[in-house]
Amino acid sequence: MAGDSETHLEDRGEKTNVIRQPFLIGVSGGTASGKSSVCEKIMELLGQNKIDHHQRQVAILSQDSFYKVLTPEQKAKAQKGQFNFDHPDAFDNELIMKTLWQILQGKTVQIPVYDFVTHSRKDEFITVYPADVVLFEGILMFYSQEIRDVFQMKLFVDTDPDTRLSRRVLRDISERGRELEQVLTQYITFVKPAFEEFCLPVSNPAYQIFIIVSNGIRCMVAINLIVQNIQDILNGGLSKRHNGCLNGHSTPRQRRTSESSSRPH
Repeated sequence: MAGDSETHLEDRGEKTNVIRQPFLIGVSGGTASGKSSVCEKIMELLGQNKIDHHQRQVAILSQDSFYKVLTPEQKAKAQKGQFNFDHPDAFDNELIMKTLWQILQGKTVQIPVYDFVTHSRKDEFITVYPADVVLFEGILMFYSQEIRDVFQMKLFVDTDPDTRLSRRVLRDISERGRELEQVLTQYITFVKPAFEEFCLPVSNPAYQIFIIVSNGIRCMVAINLIVQNIQDILNGGLSKRHNGCLNGHSTPRQRRTSESSSRPH
């Protein structure tokens, strides 16, 4: 597998050959910024979406799968749109780290399935098999330093806030059975403030976020650059961790001043 270190692994009591750790790519960005779409486009361009899950060299995980199990009181608030799902405390970071280390050890992992309609984990799991490259997307993937430091490449999907809000409204109404007033209230009360406090501040060079995909899936230049580097990894051409740039190039980010404006989005 691709990566910069090797380890001896044991699975089900049987020793395996010496393999390299998978290359972990974190993908962050605001709500409905296009993180999942970017990851899916990368998979498509690599031809991985046409391959059986057992044989794929690239896998995708979502932070949304790792929401904490709510107490009855918290679930009651969630049903009324009064629970903050965009706060770092809403995620089970302990389980995320455990999953990441299992992935780095080349193990098959079981990922929880979260039901956004009932605000609870389902009694089922998604199996993710060992892969050479793993894309892990989520709004707060880079907030925790412990989690952030595990990623060898960090991407931030930067999309206009008005576009993100319109996408979220349509998604929550059509897919999650929410009322428009509840969606807007939740956005203004929790989503936007949490984005500005926890998500946006870590999207800068100080945290080695060196690829910015502006306007999500429409920015094919950045996506193609990422795909080429992943292809190099899969082909064994990228033998060590890159910090700060891809092949010596980075895509600069222009901070959107409207994101921190007091004008409601």
